[in-house]
Amino acid sequence: MEIASFHSIWTLVLFLAFVGIVLWAYSSRRKKDFDEAANLIFADEEESPKKTGEDNK
Repeated sequence: MEIASFHSIWTLVLFLAFVGIVLWAYSSRRKKDFDEAANLIFADEEESPKKTGEDNK
């Protein structure tokens, strides 16, 4: 097997892996999990007490 054939096969394998990852990431089954993960940064805000100017004394 020539090195050019190996490079061609390896390029095809990597391309198929890329397509698989893109399909996985954009599948509708994963949307709920990704939306939940995207909103994790805001989960803290509702639970923490709000500070006012008088409370800081």
